Amino acid sequence: MNCPKCQSESIIKNGFNRLNKQIYRCKTCGRQFVLNPSKTAISQETKERVDRLLFERNSLRSIQRCIGVSASWLQQYVNNKYAAMPRQVIVQKKL
Repeated sequence: MNCPKCQSESIIKNGFNRLNKQIYRCKTCGRQFVLNPSKTAISQETKERVDRLLFERNSLRSIQRCIGVSASWLQQYVNNKYAAMPRQVIVQKKL
């Protein structure tokens, strides 16, 4: 068994998660993981759909319900989008 982050073989058991799956911890990098996770990464297509729904000013709850993502992931995604926006407004003269 190897760490998914650093590919190290120095792995130890580190308890169980809420779904009673064994959690492992890498001694090299400290990353925690489970062997066969039931949740997968959010695809780029799903992120683009969320962006379109945000642009249409749908509520976070309705986006969560339509797309099928968790509330915590969606809130974190929106917060990261907001943090990446520039804080200054550029005003140009009309020609």
